[in-house]
Amino acid sequence: MIVLFIRASRCSESGGYNSARRSGALLPARSAGIALLLLASCFTPKALGGNWQSTLTKDPPGTFPELRPIRATYHFGWAGFTAATGEVHFAKPSESQFQLEGTGRTTGFVRALWKLDVNYRALADAETLHPVETRQTESYRSKKITTYLTFTAKGVTRARTEGRTGSERAKTREFSFPNLFDLHSALLYLRSQPLADGSVHRIVVYPATSAYLATVTVIGHEKISLRAGIYNAIKIDLQLHRLGKNLELEPHRKFRRATIWVSDDSDRILLRTEAQIFIGTVFAELQSVRFEEMKH
Repeated sequence: MIVLFIRASRCSESGGYNSARRSGALLPARSAGIALLLLASCFTPKALGGNWQSTLTKDPPGTFPELRPIRATYHFGWAGFTAATGEVHFAKPSESQFQLEGTGRTTGFVRALWKLDVNYRALADAETLHPVETRQTESYRSKKITTYLTFTAKGVTRARTEGRTGSERAKTREFSFPNLFDLHSALLYLRSQPLADGSVHRIVVYPATSAYLATVTVIGHEKISLRAGIYNAIKIDLQLHRLGKNLELEPHRKFRRATIWVSDDSDRILLRTEAQIFIGTVFAELQSVRFEEMKH
């Protein structure tokens, strides 16, 4: 499982940026950022309208076995071109909490065009699978953005700094909505469910700066071949719609569709993600995986 993709990429560099943009070489660079930060999205059915809250999934965490401690590496890219790498470490540091740590960076000539390093850490309650806190740092060539989220049963408080040093004064914002998920806890909750073919789950997710209604539909089961091996997989459709100031649904301007493959075994790890966005299809794919011994 991995979540190093939180928001749309921004390419604000000068100099080489303009020439790369004219030549078309910037597309992989922008795609790397999008894949690295935002591989979870598309459109929620308009039919939900103002009644969308009544469609939210109210099931408690399922009985599927919890994920074993794991270290995994992923590649990110666009149109088959690898433009970034990421590493994740999932663990249970105490009986009461799960922890996900991740790092990611653009690579190769893409890094020369658009430098990005991401660090991510999230804690979730081991019993309820609700989020506790999330910290994300994005380091660009010209600025650093740090986002810190603290969750309660009633909502989330966000503290965010942006500047060259990371020591700037934080801007805070509160969003009230019960039983929110972040990306880490959303993955934990969804993998705990039966995930039968045709099943649909709707939850509200707050990844970093905004809240989204996520609709997850199990499409079916199939075999998938990756660098990390050949897996029996659960194929999932993921839709995302932004919540406005008055909790109205707003269309996402950049995303068209997203498909996720999760291993159909006792671990249910993230194998591959493809998101159809405004410049094409971006992907994240598992490269290697290593399980660790349980400490508790």
